[in-house]
Amino acid sequence: MASQGLGKEQSIQDMIAQSRNKKGKKFIEKLMPILLIITALISVLTTLGIVFTLIFETFEFFQRVSITDYLFGTEWLPFSGSEPLYGVLPLILGTLKVSVIAACVAVPLGIAAAIYLSEYASDKTRRVIKPILEVLAGVPTIVYGFFALTFITPLLQQLIPSLKIFNALSPGIVVGIMILPMIASLSEDAMSSVPNSIREGALALGSTKLEVSLKVVLPAALSGIVSSVVLAVSRAIGETMIVSLAGGATPTFDFDVTGSIQTMTAYIVQVSSGDAGYGTTIYYSIYAVGFTLFVFTLLMNLLAQYISKRFREEY
Repeated sequence: MASQGLGKEQSIQDMIAQSRNKKGKKFIEKLMPILLIITALISVLTTLGIVFTLIFETFEFFQRVSITDYLFGTEWLPFSGSEPLYGVLPLILGTLKVSVIAACVAVPLGIAAAIYLSEYASDKTRRVIKPILEVLAGVPTIVYGFFALTFITPLLQQLIPSLKIFNALSPGIVVGIMILPMIASLSEDAMSSVPNSIREGALALGSTKLEVSLKVVLPAALSGIVSSVVLAVSRAIGETMIVSLAGGATPTFDFDVTGSIQTMTAYIVQVSSGDAGYGTTIYYSIYAVGFTLFVFTLLMNLLAQYISKRFREEY
């Protein structure tokens, strides 16, 4: 009898413990969606705060400077005491020079590296080479900047005697080296996700390894490859330290890549370093330039989504 009573008491205690556990689990199940929503809202609100700050401060800038002069002016001389000029086209052109040179370096080399890693390299080779490539992405950009200034520029001056110490070519090449691992890694992931049955079918029809890589795998993975390229170019457009150290601080509206330039990010660094007082037109100009840079990046991301969606539907 005593053992039966003890057994009933233990079963009641087990039931109570199970009930408490169920209540705890229900509480956690109700709490987690709330925490996740709060986390998502923090991200969204932070983004909105940044955008609204740019918009409000940019609006203040355009109260002082004509938007037409800003968008279509070909001279950027904000520190001119007599008559400052705020035509943003030289800064945009300087940014595009570096970005185009970087893309010319990174896109072919990155895609070639991705094809090798995905289609030709053995598993052992891939495990060695891919981490080495990705280490380049972890190098501080200020190191890349000094590398461009002290190594690449003197090297290029031996080939191009007219090349100035500050120029667009050297930082463009180094920015291309910096974004190369991003293109190679993401493109290799996209190619590796292509089903092996597609490769085997092409090989069975008599295609060579190179033909399978270029005419079958590459088009099938084009969505991911394009996305990686656009993402890398967006990173090049927003690069700051390399162009600040090796590009110079002379905004010019020409297509010469051998002379000093200034990009949008380099100008923001220059003014943020203390060259302008709070509340001045020069101070508000960094928000206008920042908003212009934001629009460029947004358009690049929208283009990437459009191209990615289009090719994903076709393949």
